[in-house]
Amino acid sequence: MATSIFLSHPFSPLLSKQHHKIPSPKQTIAIAYHSTNKPTTKTPFLPFPTSFFPFPSNPRKEFWPISVGRAQTDEKDEILVVGEDSAEFELSKQKISSWVYFTGILGVVLYVLNVVWIDNSTGFGKSFIDSVSSISDSPEIVMLSLTLIFAIVHSGLASLRDKGEELIGERAFRVLFAGVSLPLAVSTIVYFINHRYDGVQLWQLNSIAGIHELIWISNFISFFFLYPSTFNLLEVAAVDKPKMHLWETGIMRITRHPQLVGQVIWCLAHTLWIGNSVAVAASVGLIGHHLFGAWNGDRRLAIRYGEAFEVVKNRTSIIPFAAILDGRQKLPEDYYKEFIRLPYLSITALTLGAYFLHPIMQAASYRLHW
Repeated sequence: MATSIFLSHPFSPLLSKQHHKIPSPKQTIAIAYHSTNKPTTKTPFLPFPTSFFPFPSNPRKEFWPISVGRAQTDEKDEILVVGEDSAEFELSKQKISSWVYFTGILGVVLYVLNVVWIDNSTGFGKSFIDSVSSISDSPEIVMLSLTLIFAIVHSGLASLRDKGEELIGERAFRVLFAGVSLPLAVSTIVYFINHRYDGVQLWQLNSIAGIHELIWISNFISFFFLYPSTFNLLEVAAVDKPKMHLWETGIMRITRHPQLVGQVIWCLAHTLWIGNSVAVAASVGLIGHHLFGAWNGDRRLAIRYGEAFEVVKNRTSIIPFAAILDGRQKLPEDYYKEFIRLPYLSITALTLGAYFLHPIMQAASYRLHW
């Protein structure tokens, strides 16, 4: 859980491709045509429960997916790419001053976080944990409560993003969003690390041959799903103006909500390994939060991008590989090139590093006595 919050790091891709930009909400009117040359009809957004089903409930006109930077046309059909190329990072477009600024901001944020929240002598983190712990003597209830508080604040602020950016601007809202969400995330992570072996032991599978390797591989894979939305660290730190992206390549071809899929994989692996009621409580809370986040994310993208999102939604799915298997997502021949990029390689290195740094992270959490 600890590494699933902090790991992400952008570098330049080995291969860069020119791509079409997403039309703005005002420009998004008719972005795809079929043989009739008539604009597609926007399908009303589905309510919460049914919007997770990857297959359209009503027949839709077919959109042929193509790789970013390509155009496939004939006499009858015109196909336009509306999504962005994920994990794109061109070194030639980077400014050293921006990354120096980012480093400075990161240092200030970590210092303030430590003083205001983490350090027990000056911060409010321990008082917050003690207040939530006073609700119940059950670590399962406390774990669920901490996750619920984080989920309400995190998703609530995300839902208010459009209005908030109109009132105070994109950068100021990002600072507010991170300043409130990050301390709550740290508290939830530290409590899980310190109390993960509390509660009732439900099963014990650690001694089974091959189970450690299965858990390790599952966790390793989960991080490739968790981080495509955090490649743009300059936007995360508000050095660049934050944007709401409509990704369409790379991991998005497999699933439109990779963070949900990655969190499910991570939770199942850790719950299988730990095997107690606290791990189950943490997994239930996290998966529930990400299920809501997937629905809420689709809702917000539909509001922001309208017809453009409907096109991307039509040729992607939430359930991994569903859109590929039913033919709505047609992979280009050079699909593998969308992963041969340094952002994905950096995830590999940082995931391996986080695995070997687990003892250090655990020791740091224990010293807080949360």
